[in-house]
Amino acid sequence: MTRMVIDPITRIEGHLRIDTENQGGEIVDAWSRGEMFRGFEAVLTGRDPFDAPVITQRICGVCPVSHGIASCEALENAFAIEIPENARLQRNLILGANFIASHLTHFYQLSALDFIRIESLLDYRGSNSTLNHLKGWAEQEISSRKILPVAPFLPHLEGDYPKDQKWNIQALEHYLQSLEIRKESHKMAALFGGKMPHTATLVAGGVTSSVQADVVENFRTRLLRVRQFVDDVYLPDVQRAAELFPAYRRMGAGVKSYLSFGVFDENGHDFLPSGFLNEGQLHSLDLSLIREGTRYSRYRDGAPKHPSVGVTEPDPEKEGGYSWLKAPRYGGSACEVGPLARLLIAAHHNVFPLTQQLRRLGWKEAELNSVMGRHLARALETAWIARRMEEWLDRLRGGEATVSSYGPSLSGQGEGLIEAPRGALGHWIHVEKGRIRRYQCIVPSTWNFSPAGEKGDKGPVETALIGTSVARESQGLEAARVVRSFDPCIACAIH
Repeated sequence: MTRMVIDPITRIEGHLRIDTENQGGEIVDAWSRGEMFRGFEAVLTGRDPFDAPVITQRICGVCPVSHGIASCEALENAFAIEIPENARLQRNLILGANFIASHLTHFYQLSALDFIRIESLLDYRGSNSTLNHLKGWAEQEISSRKILPVAPFLPHLEGDYPKDQKWNIQALEHYLQSLEIRKESHKMAALFGGKMPHTATLVAGGVTSSVQADVVENFRTRLLRVRQFVDDVYLPDVQRAAELFPAYRRMGAGVKSYLSFGVFDENGHDFLPSGFLNEGQLHSLDLSLIREGTRYSRYRDGAPKHPSVGVTEPDPEKEGGYSWLKAPRYGGSACEVGPLARLLIAAHHNVFPLTQQLRRLGWKEAELNSVMGRHLARALETAWIARRMEEWLDRLRGGEATVSSYGPSLSGQGEGLIEAPRGALGHWIHVEKGRIRRYQCIVPSTWNFSPAGEKGDKGPVETALIGTSVARESQGLEAARVVRSFDPCIACAIH
């Protein structure tokens, strides 16, 4: 038995360490360790509750919109505030733009380098000025005395990178193009959000930006550019990566329990519906079944608690605690959350034609529970959301309200449940005498990267790592690919 440690896991958001025990070139046990406490829930305690949407967006710079909307919805739930239809649509559009930017960033900037032989750039002999400029910069960096030249492309874990020169160069070109499309997505979010990241217009009661025809058309023009890239570049790139690495359509299989809180409110129902999918059986969501445990977390112990009565008391020297993440469970089950969970649940609700899409692309549903399956789910979801955004744009009405007025409320409890790009996100608030008494968040990567639960059951990423074959234990590239397929956001997960 040998021990493998990858610390830090790079090209992710936040601080994550992965430990594994290996036998015969295969991972037989794994530990996911979130490495830095933050304390946003403590920061919020005692503050004006209407500060929460502003503060909670600072939990993350990649998915701030989800936190802002979840916080607004928690306040609206606590104080029985109804929002106008224009506000509902604008929130969907801001959030949709954030989803697109996040998914593109994950594949191209964070994960694609796992499937590209970056050294191929030095052999490039073509006429693309951008690639030649990048090549010249890389050569200059390599000849310099820098400790880490050519960052963020090098150094990388050594392993089985593709020898297909055409793919390597094309993928690098698309890496650079995606930065421009990501910028377009951020600009789209800022048109209704005021700025991005950390929007300025999300408030309890709606959105403070009015609907203006020129803004709507500006958004639409940018959306068309983004959609073209998603359909013509992003989805084909994911497909090509899956062809080059067919083993990863099997590797990284995790738990078979999936959870979604639902997202993109369409006045009574969610475009991407909620549900709990366990061993292929769909169940309606029952929020009373959520508990967060801390047995293996660096927090004071106690019975697992529902987040509405949750506490966050750090215990950095706790014996047996190996992560700053708590361990959320649904009905006692560790659940995978994120694009794969959303698409599977939507398909079981018969609102997404998953079978037809997979048949068209040459996939089987059983292959989705894998590294490449998660990448494919993310790309399919991006295209689906981008198409729906045009309908939301068409339904906006100039001259109509975007925010509701409401009287001051001094006390109440509420919950805001939504989906962030990485999965199920919940905010729970308790207000007394005009001040926040308790604020708790359960964030997508808390679900996916949780340590073991009260009964010792492994978290989703830990489960996905077990059984992974590793060719070179000094590198652990295969394990890193599994981890990054979940799109970790560890600053969010710990918050």
